[in-house]
Amino acid sequence: MASRRNFIKNGITGMAAISLLPAVNTFAGEDNRYNRMFNAKPKLRFALASDGHYGQPGTDYKNFHADMVRWLNEDHAKNHFDFVIINGDLVHDQPELLPELKANCLDKLKAPYYTIPGNHDFADATLWEKIFGYKDNYVVDKGEVGLILANTADTKGKYICPDVSFIAESLDKFSSKEIVFVILHIPPVIWLKGEAFVDCPEVMRLLEKAPNVKALFHGHEHSLDSMRRSAKLPHFFDSHIGGSWGTGYKGYRVVEVSDDNKIYTYQVNASKNPVLNSTMI
Repeated sequence: MASRRNFIKNGITGMAAISLLPAVNTFAGEDNRYNRMFNAKPKLRFALASDGHYGQPGTDYKNFHADMVRWLNEDHAKNHFDFVIINGDLVHDQPELLPELKANCLDKLKAPYYTIPGNHDFADATLWEKIFGYKDNYVVDKGEVGLILANTADTKGKYICPDVSFIAESLDKFSSKEIVFVILHIPPVIWLKGEAFVDCPEVMRLLEKAPNVKALFHGHEHSLDSMRRSAKLPHFFDSHIGGSWGTGYKGYRVVEVSDDNKIYTYQVNASKNPVLNSTMI
């Protein structure tokens, strides 16, 4: 963790933003959600939030999560989420807190939700299935849209590549889908030397070869809230909900898919409600 914070303080991430992030940084009021790019309500709308770090010492983690639930429920009441994804680091090095987090926070979300482990969850497939009812690698079928969610850390917090066989099988299963999104807490690409990501060329070859994979979504790096690009695919980050460091605000990312399969995504500064870094994929 310290090396990641120092990396950011040294300004290297900021330098990367000049060449890797899109030249899009629009702001809008809290009610200006869909209809910004589409003429009607999107056929699919979901949110991604990550890095709550429930139980982290020295942080106000219970209020962080209460805020997250309130923000997402308010957005859902106004514009409707088909589901919410909590993309890793649900707890902070204490997997025994996962049932408490689920009962006291996540189950209060008004929209259906899915989760995937991060490097601070210290969880394997058995534990994840016991608590959430599904394993740490799974797919979600939403008609024309398929989602692939995969674990990127072991039970000690070591960064690992997504299971290649699982990714290949999932891509084959979703080969007829118009759109596939991939949800990974830790990015499988290292853009700059020293970044706390993991290099997974075999996984990326599979993903970039699949014509219907449209984007990857990540948490993990609390300081990133926009887009980076690998050879052929955009990778979107969603800032953080909790933890002791990162962007100066707490937020989440929204993804909207139109009836004609146009994809629009933007980051929400939930602390103050403007929309950030809007992008058409």
